Amino acid sequence: MAPARNPLRTCAVGTVSAALVAGAVVGLAPSAQAAPAVRFVDIPGDGGTVLKANVVTPAGSGSHPLLVLPTSWGFPQAEYLAQAQKLADSGYVVLSYNVRGFWQSGGEIEVAGPPDLADASKVIDWALANTPADASRIGMAGVSYGAGISLLAAAHDKRVRAVAALSGWADLIGSIYSGRTQHVQAGALLDGAGLVTGRESPELRKIFDNFYSSDLSQEQKLIDWGERRSPATYLDRLNADKPAVMLANAWSDSVFPANQYASFYEKLTGPKRLQLRPGDHATPELTGLFGLPNDVWKDTGRWFDHYLRGVDNGVDREQPVQLESRTGGGYEGYPDWKSVAATDRKIALAGSTTIRANVDSGADGGIVLLSGLLDQVTKLPPMASIPLLPRRWAAVWQSERYAAPQRVRGTARLHTTLTPTAESGTFVAYLYDVGPLGIGKLVTHAPLTWHGRTPGQPFGVDLDLFSTAYDVPAGHRLALVADTVDPLYIEHNPSGARLTFSSPQDDPSYVSVPLREQ
Repeated sequence: MAPARNPLRTCAVGTVSAALVAGAVVGLAPSAQAAPAVRFVDIPGDGGTVLKANVVTPAGSGSHPLLVLPTSWGFPQAEYLAQAQKLADSGYVVLSYNVRGFWQSGGEIEVAGPPDLADASKVIDWALANTPADASRIGMAGVSYGAGISLLAAAHDKRVRAVAALSGWADLIGSIYSGRTQHVQAGALLDGAGLVTGRESPELRKIFDNFYSSDLSQEQKLIDWGERRSPATYLDRLNADKPAVMLANAWSDSVFPANQYASFYEKLTGPKRLQLRPGDHATPELTGLFGLPNDVWKDTGRWFDHYLRGVDNGVDREQPVQLESRTGGGYEGYPDWKSVAATDRKIALAGSTTIRANVDSGADGGIVLLSGLLDQVTKLPPMASIPLLPRRWAAVWQSERYAAPQRVRGTARLHTTLTPTAESGTFVAYLYDVGPLGIGKLVTHAPLTWHGRTPGQPFGVDLDLFSTAYDVPAGHRLALVADTVDPLYIEHNPSGARLTFSSPQDDPSYVSVPLREQ
């Protein structure tokens, strides 16, 4: 017996689908051309689970390359209709499907687990049997959840020859549990969207509950669960089959930070491209979902045109690493990720500073999704008055004023010696661009948590801050701030804990700032 439809969910499906379809119409209206026909279908996925899908087929006879687009977390099957119609106009069969567990598709949310990968292969099977798709020219693409599933599917199904993974993940644990710290706002965002738009599996519910509870006895299970769902785990398969992989992300992505994509990109050996732009999670691609001009989707089309349709559009001859600074200035091309930074400048963190835990000093990384979007649109990242930060709860070091602009590119690294008063704890490091009035604009940050340390015993800390591209104006300083509370993260400092940052003579503390060639 079929389950009863949830009327609120059904209404929401209709509303969002109508909005996206309207976006597609708006996007195509200026050209006054007839849109390719959209066919809504049911596809049997793994175990017979019904997957709701739509197919857009180009006009003309003969076979065409196939693009499969799994939906984002919490989005309905109409998500990609605007782009699907544009891609079909270019000669692709485009099949978008609602991943299992969400909206009107069957099953439960498996978070890119084995059933999701089997679904992707079943969808390809269906397309080859029911559309004029060419089995030798298959690509996959998606935003966020769809990006992760596309990469994983390419690692498990050799038929996938090209991928465009937009705002996705390569390392799931390195994204939501970096520095052994729960990214609680990101987790709650995913959890809430899953509860509203889908059906969480019992395994996923337990993962979320253990994630929030900070149960260390379950930590290894969380790591193992995440590794099975991380494309980086299957890097050897991708490098053996060599599908053409395009990775695109935002500098301020508060769900899947840019670091994990950059690290993954460096280890790929097949055709590859890395694009990093201003914005937060999935915001660089957003306008393209409504059919509006969008650089990410334009480059996605060029990527598939070359690797699936054989178009000599030059995408393979361009510098494969394309970056846009958060402060403007257009795109910059580099031959590889390590070439992004020409040099490193160290800022000494001299002296010994003790801070108290459990109070937010006023330095923080912002709000999930919103802060990076604001930075993208207005170039206003999270800010703090550096002179007014209470030194009781925040450690602060500053550079000299720079006579020339400092073009920060890549991954800043903190090296220090830390002495805690408790065996567990957390601190967050922030790098600020400080203007003449002392107002600091956040350049980058990262959290770090430790467990099982001997109270009063110093230990060395090496922490990579989240990768970024940011131009510090002449006359400004850089400031490194450390405190213990940030709304983005769960902190593990017991009440009354203190942290002492020191710089031993034989092992001085510093933050190393990567700079492009001046």
